[in-house]
Amino acid sequence: MKGFGKKRAAHLKLGDYGEKKARQLLLGKSYALLAGNYNCYAGEVDLVARDGAVLVFIEVKTRSNTTRSRPASGLRLKQQQRIYRAGMHYWNEIGRVEAVIRFDLVEVVVGRYGVKELRHWRNHFSRKTIF
Repeated sequence: MKGFGKKRAAHLKLGDYGEKKARQLLLGKSYALLAGNYNCYAGEVDLVARDGAVLVFIEVKTRSNTTRSRPASGLRLKQQQRIYRAGMHYWNEIGRVEAVIRFDLVEVVVGRYGVKELRHWRNHFSRKTIF
């Protein structure tokens, strides 16, 4: 099959672009980025960062402005639960350091000429809201 593997699906490219813009936003806010696309048996976290003494697990949702829904509407309860479990796995993996833990969301809306909207929702969900 000619060309197999050379083209990535458009939604994957869009997601990568959104994560890049989210990293830039967080670095601009003086977050220390610890990991990107952390995967384990429990799930995946797009970005892991430190905001002072707070350990932050960040989901990045990216949409083109041609869709009518907000990027946050794509973050379903089951996905929040997987992110939470993956975050707890990461925390266990680093030795359960004493830290406040937070789950954030970064929304990226991409227009024809780049980022149209970039929103950071601190503490977007917690264990209380998902279980």
